[in-house]
Amino acid sequence: MTADFVLIVHFLYVLFVVGSLPVIWIGAWLKFGFAANPWFRYLHLAAILFVVAESLLGVACPLTVWENNLRQMEPDVGFIQHWLHRIIFYQVSEVVLTAIYIAFAALVVMTFKWIPPRRNNNN
Repeated sequence: MTADFVLIVHFLYVLFVVGSLPVIWIGAWLKFGFAANPWFRYLHLAAILFVVAESLLGVACPLTVWENNLRQMEPDVGFIQHWLHRIIFYQVSEVVLTAIYIAFAALVVMTFKWIPPRRNNNN
């Protein structure tokens, strides 16, 4: 049960990192102010840069480590674990994942140029 909670938090983190970019683009296109909100934008940038740093340093994600440790105490495979693991984890090399993370981070950085964050969204 605790391991499932950690897995859900991990999934929400991944969803925030991946999902925020199209939300920013769509929000900017529809002229929604949140798309330029600096708090949201810099938090999103920090989230992907954290993933890139982990990957470049060869550090395992703390949420994955925590979940794996809890799974040793709670070995049952349930519905949540089965489906969220299929969504989050892929069987590809670390080099490929690192390249994907870096490319995605570059896209997030470029989005700062294309859709700059602003405190006053009336500009």
